[in-house]
Amino acid sequence: MAVIQLGEMRLTGGAPLAEVEIAYETYGEMAPGRDNVILVAHGTTSSHQAAGPVTPDRRKGWWDAVIGPGKLFDTNRFCVVSSNVLGSCYGSTGPASTNPATGRPYGRDFPEISLRDIVEAQYRMLRVLGIERLVAVAGSSIGGFQALQWAVTYPNFMRGVVALDTATRALGDGAASIAAVIDDLAKQPAWNGGDYYAGGGMEDALTAIRIATLESYGIEAHIADCPGNTSGERTLTQTARAWAREFDANSLILLNRAIAGFNVEDRLDQIRAPLLYVMADTDEWFPARIGREVIRRLRRYGIDATYHEITSPHGHYATTIESEKWVCVAKKFLSRIADGANG
Repeated sequence: MAVIQLGEMRLTGGAPLAEVEIAYETYGEMAPGRDNVILVAHGTTSSHQAAGPVTPDRRKGWWDAVIGPGKLFDTNRFCVVSSNVLGSCYGSTGPASTNPATGRPYGRDFPEISLRDIVEAQYRMLRVLGIERLVAVAGSSIGGFQALQWAVTYPNFMRGVVALDTATRALGDGAASIAAVIDDLAKQPAWNGGDYYAGGGMEDALTAIRIATLESYGIEAHIADCPGNTSGERTLTQTARAWAREFDANSLILLNRAIAGFNVEDRLDQIRAPLLYVMADTDEWFPARIGREVIRRLRRYGIDATYHEITSPHGHYATTIESEKWVCVAKKFLSRIADGANG
């Protein structure tokens, strides 16, 4: 892991955020001209560890199947950069970070951020690294939100965009979901209005929240398919608890608020880079019909947009577990944009 110092950021809400740091990981070597870089974006509760050992809930090595020598994002050719998002707790500045004004963790005093802020921090990180243009931005789920935010905020900064299992705006009642999370956390004796760092962790509450989330993703079908697994319920609980021991409850609230405010539907005509959009037919979080409608709109705007839908029993995990069902299409897309066919 490496960390880049960005200094002060002025957030979209107007608040300043001092001494911003972004943690990141790279896979493969940057070319002398730094023109072979692909940025990959992670989901809400993941980290910048995009490749390597894979845990059952896909947190570490979440795209190990597609990053590496000879894989889709071929590290013999490309340099893959993965950053821990602003507001998270795996090395980037977030609620658990020390507030330089007080010397204590920010906690619930951390200012509100948006997907636009998350992308702005990534952009600044890349510029510090000397990168002037990306081959592509790619992400799944909330990583897909980031990819689409990139597409409308910095439309000429990348040759292509790969977005999977995602939408052009937040779906569902985000405010109600956030309220439910806060209510569950507030029941813990150590919560103290979010200033819980000195009094203990939120392990039990976060474990319960994580179990519910993983079930909604369809992880039970994946666990059942794992060789040698004899107790899906125990595996699910162990997986959720392992995450709960390391994740910050305030980051969970902060990032979910940022996600709830995501909406680029009125800016799709600003996209300039070719876009590959991949969806799964059983994904209940982001139903495939969303992708079909978005592609129709993009094509009406004259945007180079490719749609691919896979059939799978694995719901929101489908494109991660069965990457072979979309990688061939993505290889053709990536080859086309990387070879400069679109400038």
